[in-house]
Amino acid sequence: MRTKLIDDPVHDAGAGSQQTFALIFDTGDRVISGLKAFAEEQHLAASHFTAIGAFKDVTLGYFDWEKKDYVKIPIREQVEVLSLVGDVTISEGKPNIHAHVVLGRRDASTCGGHLMEAEARPTLEVILTESPAHLERRFDKNAGLALISTETSPRD
Repeated sequence: MRTKLIDDPVHDAGAGSQQTFALIFDTGDRVISGLKAFAEEQHLAASHFTAIGAFKDVTLGYFDWEKKDYVKIPIREQVEVLSLVGDVTISEGKPNIHAHVVLGRRDASTCGGHLMEAEARPTLEVILTESPAHLERRFDKNAGLALISTETSPRD
C-alpha cells in the first residue's frame, strides 16, 4: 500500500487538524488489515473513508440478528468496487475498521455487505479523512455488536 498526505490544514493553513490521505492498494494488498495498520501508524481515532477499485478473494459479512454473529460470504471472483464507505473508531483501545461495500460482477449483478477482508486487484483507491475528535465503540449486549458511543470519552 502506498500513501500520500493530500490535504494538511495544520501545515498548509495553520488551522484545524483534519488531514486527508490517499491510500493506494496494489495487486495482492490486503485491504482491511492494511487500513488497520495505517490507522495504528497514524494514531487515528475518528476518520471516514470512501474507495473505488477492484478486488479478488473478498469476504463479506451479513449480520444475523438472531444469532448475533456475522455470516461470512466468500466471493472468489474478480469484482469491481462500486462503492466502499467506512469509518475508523477506537474499540478496546485500538483502531477499529468498519466498512460496507457494494461489488459489481461481470454480468452487471451486484452484491454487498460488511467488508471483512479483500485482496486488491489491480488497485483500490481510498480517500481517508481524519477528524480531530475521538469516536469509541462499546459493546452493546442487545445488538451483540460494538456500536459507536456518543458519550464523551476521556480523550475528547
